[in-house]
Amino acid sequence: MDSPVDPRALVDRIDLVDPVAETFEAQRERLRAVAHRMLGSHADAEDVVQEAWLRLSRQDAATIHNLAGWLTTVVGRISLDVLRSRQARPEASYDDGLSELVVTLDDGPAPEDDAVLADSVGLALLVVLESLRPSERLAFVLHDLFAVPFDEIGQILGRSTAATKMLASRARRKVQTVERPNGVGREQREVVQAFLTAARHGDFEGLLRVLDPEVKLTVDTPSGVVVALGATKVAAGARLSASAATQGRTVLVNGLPGVMSWHEDGTPLSVLAFTVVDGRITDITVVIDPAELALMDLPDPR
Repeated sequence: MDSPVDPRALVDRIDLVDPVAETFEAQRERLRAVAHRMLGSHADAEDVVQEAWLRLSRQDAATIHNLAGWLTTVVGRISLDVLRSRQARPEASYDDGLSELVVTLDDGPAPEDDAVLADSVGLALLVVLESLRPSERLAFVLHDLFAVPFDEIGQILGRSTAATKMLASRARRKVQTVERPNGVGREQREVVQAFLTAARHGDFEGLLRVLDPEVKLTVDTPSGVVVALGATKVAAGARLSASAATQGRTVLVNGLPGVMSWHEDGTPLSVLAFTVVDGRITDITVVIDPAELALMDLPDPR
């Protein structure tokens, strides 16, 4: 049986005097950037760009009036399908998502920490984007990051221009927490502390007060990534795992408020990161897999 053909290799073999291939190659990096911001995975982004090329190769280019815009639309639609597929399979893991966590003690930034904090902002944005619904994520990424007009985004989503603007606005509010390296404020810390206190005391109602109704909990375990959606389900799980969340130190995880815990022998036990928007927790990321923790550059217990 013949081995499968690499779509990118097909492009590489095409004579670049072909204006369609030239345009695609000129757009490749931008398309990859769009897909990566949508999906948070370099491998998935590359797959999306290759699929876009395959669709273009089957299309009569003479019927495409704006090839760059057409490619952006195709990449957006493929990425949207991937995001929706992930929601349907929440147990699926992502190749370079949870492993890219930057953890620093939350003692206020020292001058030498500025570069680390600045690097963490880009990673924090990906963490926040994971908490968005697929339609919100597409509207925000395409418009705010790549200046695609709302009417074109609406065509991808099957929504009106006004509805698409509302999706982008809602997403924009959620990502405001990572616009600045030192963006963790007192309110965010207080919300996280309220969550931890409620978890410690098994206060179900207290947990619901600080959790967004559509909160997403992502837990990286030795058996794989497990996802829980919704305040009721997350609150029930939080009461069961309160000890791990309260026996540690406050940290910044990709610029977001978090908590890190250690075993008595000083080895890492867990890392938690919280996304707080408008006084409620919209996303919680937990890493308890010893193998993942071992790969991270973590502070020592003090």
